[in-house]
Amino acid sequence: MFLTSLTSAHDLDRAVVVGDDALSRAELVDRAGRFAAGIPGDGPVAVHATPSLDTVVAITGAILAGVPVVPVPPDSGPAERGHVLRDSGATAWAGDRPEGVDLPLVVPGRAPVAPREIDPERTAMLLYTSGTTGAPKGAQLSGRAIAAGLDGLFEVWDWTPDDTVAHGLPLFHVHGLILGVLGSLRLGSRVVHTIKPQPARYAAAEASMYFGVPTVWNRIVEDPESARALGKARLLVSGSAPLPASLFERIAGLTGQAPVERYGMTETMITLSARAAGERRAGWVGLPVPGAETRLLPAEDGAGADARVPDDGETVGKLQVRGSMLFGGYLNRPDANDECWAGDGWFRTGDLAVRDADGFHRIVGRESTDLIKSGGYRIGSGEIEAVLLDHPSVAEVAVVGLPDPDLGQKIVAFVVGDGGDGQVLIDHVASQLSWHKRPREVRFVDALPRNPMGKVQKKLLLGT
Repeated sequence: MFLTSLTSAHDLDRAVVVGDDALSRAELVDRAGRFAAGIPGDGPVAVHATPSLDTVVAITGAILAGVPVVPVPPDSGPAERGHVLRDSGATAWAGDRPEGVDLPLVVPGRAPVAPREIDPERTAMLLYTSGTTGAPKGAQLSGRAIAAGLDGLFEVWDWTPDDTVAHGLPLFHVHGLILGVLGSLRLGSRVVHTIKPQPARYAAAEASMYFGVPTVWNRIVEDPESARALGKARLLVSGSAPLPASLFERIAGLTGQAPVERYGMTETMITLSARAAGERRAGWVGLPVPGAETRLLPAEDGAGADARVPDDGETVGKLQVRGSMLFGGYLNRPDANDECWAGDGWFRTGDLAVRDADGFHRIVGRESTDLIKSGGYRIGSGEIEAVLLDHPSVAEVAVVGLPDPDLGQKIVAFVVGDGGDGQVLIDHVASQLSWHKRPREVRFVDALPRNPMGKVQKKLLLGT
């Protein structure tokens, strides 16, 4: 059981705070133990993962019982929710039961049960990915993998039991749930969930560490008073999406410290991060965390098995990772497992990256949709999008490569904005990146095509 600090002699008043509700560590252990006593059989248990103490209790209780837990997004529709419940084989439900869910509810017992001795290789959590195609896949994370991923972050972020972590992120993803809650429970630090990631709530938390995604950080810098209050913290962490360089600078200017950027996936936990005591560079997600390895393979097809791209900070390669924090495969998806594993423990992330001579990594896009081959160059669209999003006239953008008789593919930017001058945006990119990375065309649109999870569907733009 990887939540070792929960059952230690050490207690902490208001160890877990969610909105206006709080539990000490002893109270959490008691409630989680009683929840564990009410779990019928060996699960899995599906948890309606609202931002609440009930969610924290249910997930903690399932972990103490050694039963796999399946966090279910509270805003998931009937089709998605039905797929998750069928695919996971969930045998019980915790939380408010939406219409159409007929699983028995977990009814907590009168007395808590002691934590079970569990095989650390057993699946502790099933997290469903929100892929751009097909039904969500269940990533199986073992207790050992979760522990390894968290322990690596304790080291690189200088995270100690004296810290208070604050965030308002969803409790059904790696970022908000595993890092933001289970990390504190494993280490023995305090966690404050603000329900919503609003600037004033972050400021009121008076934490030493804050977690957020770029959207959250953008809202915080738009509230300078709240942003300056976060200057008392020792670490501001951004992840889950690229952080524009201009936003990086605004955070640093208002809080007095540059944010820490990191990279990870549901399947891999966090494998790359800037260090608390090291360099923090806008747009770069740092070095491998302890226990993780990376390699960059040539982006072109047909390269030899031992081929690698140079560590020059420019050459794009296919990012692969391995380490003790990786998941154990997708549930019921042997086809997906065959596709994602490259042998010898290496996982194909599907992301494109560059790495410099110091080992720093920068993510430049997705292999399936973001690799553009133009004029003999291999270009990741993600870095172009990041530069365009820094321009005040751009609200949203998607960059793709469209067929071109001369270049092979030409870089085209689809922009949602104020309908300004496309040449201005082309010149803006050319002033920030290499000349060959500038868009050859800018098309202004009213909206970008997105799937139900909000991800841009670039394949629909390729046909325009």
